[in-house]
Amino acid sequence: MRKVLHFSSPRERYICDAAVVGCYDNRFETAFRKLLKRTGIFYSDPIRVAGGAKCLASPQREEDREFVMEQVRLSMRLHATRVVVLMLHSDCGAYGGLATFKGDAVREAEHHRAELQAAARFLKNSIPELAVKAYFIDFDGVWEVDTISESEPALECRSAV
Repeated sequence: MRKVLHFSSPRERYICDAAVVGCYDNRFETAFRKLLKRTGIFYSDPIRVAGGAKCLASPQREEDREFVMEQVRLSMRLHATRVVVLMLHSDCGAYGGLATFKGDAVREAEHHRAELQAAARFLKNSIPELAVKAYFIDFDGVWEVDTISESEPALECRSAV
């Protein structure tokens, strides 16, 4: 091995503010990092998979859901995580992009709100002691999704940024 960068990392274990289940689409990275900072999440365990919270709400394969759940459980065990943040974004390729919704951003937001609520229910049913927060990111901002109610329309999402 050859050292290519000197950097001193903290040796102490940390307590995680949240495990973050999100997509790895980089278009939304800056907005999402700002959101985490604004909501007081400085130490996170990122769980990045195509589609993010889709793996919990409507996975292509049950193994995808189990993988994400195992990562959440490891975060809890290793870093005392008690909060999970779920994220979905507009034009996500794992859902077929905005084209799947025929370019209708409101319809897409409604669908992703329902998906985030389903993912939150699955997490809470599986690990009741977890607190779950959910966010939808589009090209204009970040929207907080109520993870309790199933009946709120997408337009009732609260802006988080």
